[in-house]
Amino acid sequence: MDVIKSYYELAEKRLGERRFIHSKNVAKAAVRLAHKYGCDPVKAEIAGILHDITKEVKTENQLQIVESGGIILDDICKKSPQLLHAITGMIYCRDTLGITDPDILNAIRYHTTGRASMSLLEKIIFIADFISDERDYPDVDIMRGECDKSLEDGMLYGLGFVIPDLVKRGRAVHPDAIGAFNELVLSK
Repeated sequence: MDVIKSYYELAEKRLGERRFIHSKNVAKAAVRLAHKYGCDPVKAEIAGILHDITKEVKTENQLQIVESGGIILDDICKKSPQLLHAITGMIYCRDTLGITDPDILNAIRYHTTGRASMSLLEKIIFIADFISDERDYPDVDIMRGECDKSLEDGMLYGLGFVIPDLVKRGRAVHPDAIGAFNELVLSK
């Protein structure tokens, strides 16, 4: 059986309908961006379909996955359960699915926060999650246009949207997101 097809089937079983549609759309956007920016489209599709594979796992179970996966959480992740699925998704893909490619694993791991020194695939998955077809937040079309200009412009726009939104809602901003933003700003 085709490995990628099996990942789609797995995602369909593990995710609700809405999140499965989102994951398929992220995979589709990731493949498009991979072709545009010279990244491996197979890796992009795999990371895209699997990026939210543990999103619907209960928080207490995600914490068990983190512990068994040998990851030590920082204080922000401990108090921000919405960030856990990126870490547990990476662990699940590594330990259960046997994915060993560090680029795919890191693309899943950092798709929520970004980080400094992101690989091409990491940027593509971060952005694809923002611009997938079903997304309809204010300015999504502007974000899509920025991504078509360059991945860096797309990343800056996305982080420039997320960071102030978190601040406005009184939520912690992960240092990885700040690192990604600062690196992009300083490289201009």
